[in-house]
Amino acid sequence: MQAMATDQINFGNSFGNRFGSRFGNEVSRHYGLFDTLAEETMGELMQLARVRTHEAGETLFCETDESNFVYLVLEGRVKLSVNSTGGRRLILGHATTGEIVGVASALCGRPQETTAEVVYTSKLGAIGRDNFMNFLLTHPNVYRVVCEELGRELNKACEQLRTVVLSSTAPQKLARLLLDFGKDGQVTEVGARFRFCMTHEELGECIGASRETVTRVMTTFKTRKLVMLNGSTLTIPNTMALEKFACARSAAI
Repeated sequence: MQAMATDQINFGNSFGNRFGSRFGNEVSRHYGLFDTLAEETMGELMQLARVRTHEAGETLFCETDESNFVYLVLEGRVKLSVNSTGGRRLILGHATTGEIVGVASALCGRPQETTAEVVYTSKLGAIGRDNFMNFLLTHPNVYRVVCEELGRELNKACEQLRTVVLSSTAPQKLARLLLDFGKDGQVTEVGARFRFCMTHEELGECIGASRETVTRVMTTFKTRKLVMLNGSTLTIPNTMALEKFACARSAAI
């Protein structure tokens, strides 16, 4: 069953501040999907959204659910996965601040192809499918932005296939995955740094490996100083070293 959002917020023409103090500076710095849109247009879109805070583990929709809403990720992270009847799960990727969840199914009017689950406390704006489609019809520039978003989703899917299928070993797969996460991280003096809230089991579901294998590989990565983990923050001190490891013909540990 799809999650129903509440507490409508009208941002009006103050969107030039990218949600301003309402959601804090984190959103202002990272909200980028609609940066090319006029403030008035973005304000009109947000008037259709019902914004609320979703807690970690909350499911927005499951596979085969009807496409009733699209979700704007205003702050946080949403995990997208597919599941087998036998209980196996493959994590396809994550939607982060400034991305839309559920737009592909909304556009074609088909049931959801994935399951969307909130990773940690996140602020999302839910827009009813009919309202969203009508908005696209009257705002061609937004339609263009949505098409660009679909292109990004396709690129993510290709990267995921490259990681899971073409990498020959679990260490290679995990190295590629961490490098991909690092692309959205913060560049610091000690390396690429990003928030890292995934369990070893979830990492295994991203690369088709067991939790035990991921634990062993992560331990080796930390021993070799390829990654540093401090609480929920992961740092890649030397991106080139991890890239070299990911592309090595033999990267077994």
